[in-house]
Amino acid sequence: MSNVLSYDKLESVIDRVAADYDGTKEIDNLESAALPNRRAVIEALNHLKPAIYMGFYATRSLNKLNLRYAVSEHLYPAFETLVEEIHRAVAYQRMCGRACPPSEEAWAEEVVLRLFDKLPELRQRLNEDVAAAYQGDPAAKGIEEVIFSYPAIQAITTFRIAHELYKEKVPMIPRIMTEHAHGKTGIDIHPGAEIGRRFFIDHGTGTVIGETTTIGDNVKLYQSVTLGALSLPRDAAGDLIRYGKRHPTLEDEVTIYSGATVLGGETVIGKGSVIGGNVWLTESVPPYSKITFDRRVQVAAVRPTGARRRAS
Repeated sequence: MSNVLSYDKLESVIDRVAADYDGTKEIDNLESAALPNRRAVIEALNHLKPAIYMGFYATRSLNKLNLRYAVSEHLYPAFETLVEEIHRAVAYQRMCGRACPPSEEAWAEEVVLRLFDKLPELRQRLNEDVAAAYQGDPAAKGIEEVIFSYPAIQAITTFRIAHELYKEKVPMIPRIMTEHAHGKTGIDIHPGAEIGRRFFIDHGTGTVIGETTTIGDNVKLYQSVTLGALSLPRDAAGDLIRYGKRHPTLEDEVTIYSGATVLGGETVIGKGSVIGGNVWLTESVPPYSKITFDRRVQVAAVRPTGARRRAS
């Protein structure tokens, strides 16, 4: 086939593809220039991580004298980028006629400053998450190994940052962050989930935590655990009713083993319970239950005050 004939056919295909953008489909949007830039959001996220784990990301020696400068090298570009991308996300929502926060750039600046002001608190939370990973995994040889190589720490770090922006009702940006972590780690944590202290996901690949999930303190999940929703009802127009509590609640000190699925907004896993591998659960269980795949249920009759279960 001659090049001329090939190019003629290619031009014909291009005409057809361009004509197909006729405005009748949801994916016909041509306003990409107004959308937030995904790459820029990830760059900002990659500046925030070193600010949290500075000694693990630094390319030069650090000490108390140059630490402030090193932090500023990351927070200044992160600030400028996040302000711009949040402003773009809100402006786009407004252009589409969707409910959204104020579109003024000053609001975006205030949101980012509030996030940065919480970084010391986030560092404390993440320090506890790292410690939980080290204490909960006998294969871990040190804190450094956990931070450098455990996908759960990458996913949880991104979640805790994105969650703060989610609470501010920032559109799109939190989900861009957590889906980036999902792609890198195989761990899918929606930024809307509420997750307590000392959280650990062992191995992690395939773990899914839905938007309205509530997780207490000292909870441990294994790979391929799903904390999801049951089939959602529809309104009179046939559209899904997307709001309300759709995902389960895990009280403190719960352990869920690999492949287990826990569904439903009214499902509560009581404190100290252990859910075995591959269990399918759509109903609540009382505190200190042990649920196995063959549906055997054991409940501890007495639990000493202040006792804490150690996950295997």
